[in-house]
Amino acid sequence: MKSSVPSEYSEAYIALGANLGDREQTLTEAIQMLNDHSDIEIVRCSGLYETDPVGYIDQPCFLNMVLMLRTTLESESLLMSMLDVENRLGRVRDIRWGPRTVDLDLLWMDNQQLHTERLELPHPRMYERAFVLVPLAELVSSDHHPELFQSIQQSLTDIEAEQQGIHYVKAFTMPL
Repeated sequence: MKSSVPSEYSEAYIALGANLGDREQTLTEAIQMLNDHSDIEIVRCSGLYETDPVGYIDQPCFLNMVLMLRTTLESESLLMSMLDVENRLGRVRDIRWGPRTVDLDLLWMDNQQLHTERLELPHPRMYERAFVLVPLAELVSSDHHPELFQSIQQSLTDIEAEQQGIHYVKAFTMPL
């Protein structure tokens, strides 16, 4: 994690997932690439969770996690940086919700409500997916973001995470 914090920054949460190749190594590389960006600082990482595929189920299980970051980038520019990381790590978009080396989703950014052709904030399906909510709940506190915290807790109650094939694997250690 970087020692300096930009004076004017936004806070964002990003979900990461991978189910091809060395999943943990790929997630580590994605995090390092994001953190190497001069306008992005990784603040915290959730643990790693192994999850059953959703949508297209004829594929390997995923490793999922969530990052909290600070950035001086606007939301669309952050999204472009995330897509660049996916491309550099070999992401191919053949099958919707299909197998992938890595997937990065911008979940939430400074409580923005945004609906553009490229980006919707908050992420339109984040409250329906245990593989997003469970690791996100590790990072969002009730005193820092009370409304987001409450929405996450209520959604977790509604979807019963144990029935959605998500299992804690281990804590994640940020690469140096």
